[in-house]
Amino acid sequence: MKEFIVTEKFTKNYGEIKAVQDLDLTVYSGEIFGFLGPNGAGKTTTIRVMTTLTKPTAGRVRINGFDVVKDADKVKEEIGVVQQHLTLDQDLTLRENMEFHARLHHISSAERKRRINELLEYVELTEYADRMVNTLSGGMKKRAAIVSSLLHEPKVLFLDEPTVGLDIQGRRRLWDLVRRLNTDGTTIFLTTHYIEEAEVLCGRVGVIHHGRLIALDTPSALLEKVGSVVVESLVDKEMQYQIFANKVAANRYVQTLSTNAKTVTIRDSNLEDVFVELTGQKVGDA
Repeated sequence: MKEFIVTEKFTKNYGEIKAVQDLDLTVYSGEIFGFLGPNGAGKTTTIRVMTTLTKPTAGRVRINGFDVVKDADKVKEEIGVVQQHLTLDQDLTLRENMEFHARLHHISSAERKRRINELLEYVELTEYADRMVNTLSGGMKKRAAIVSSLLHEPKVLFLDEPTVGLDIQGRRRLWDLVRRLNTDGTTIFLTTHYIEEAEVLCGRVGVIHHGRLIALDTPSALLEKVGSVVVESLVDKEMQYQIFANKVAANRYVQTLSTNAKTVTIRDSNLEDVFVELTGQKVGDA
């Protein structure tokens, strides 16, 4: 597989604050890669450097072979970015927003028209093209932001918390769009607070904590390393969690629980359990 995003000892400091420390990471062409971490762990800082919005303090970051500092203009041609807080102009129509983004990338008039119509059709928003953005639903706005970022045909799409604020239906519809974009050849780099999102979308995930990468593998491999079975027990009004390699070990543990354990549940582990085991925090914790 071709290396597409490569960081080498990438470090970013803000004064005495070490936001990202010695990050060595490779994302391959064609992947959907998930980047997980508590709030303040360094996820957004990493994306800001990868997308040329800020410079690293030390180390190197390359996108498709281009250095984000030395070759920033070339990097911008390779990437599309959808930030957590939407940057669409609420006082313009969807089509006008897309027209504006296309002009920023110096796309010719004929090509602009073709790409806008093609992408509106791609995300099933053609009938809403001439509506003001502020009249669209949250899910429509997210899809609109994504297609606006695709007008110059980037090879990689950065999605920072893409489904925050969406209901379950809107979230799953956006998942379908991400899968379709990836199937059609776009590499995806996403951060998310939703563990289920990472489990269903990502081929590999990296976990960052206090600015350092502490785990990197497929979701299934991470589960195997930490444990495949969880025992939940309510003891003295406090829910306790223990993770085990298999059900035999889990059942053995259950037999040792005191009579104070009022409720006991044995279930398969998930990526949330891995995350808590590795960081001591839940995704989204500060």
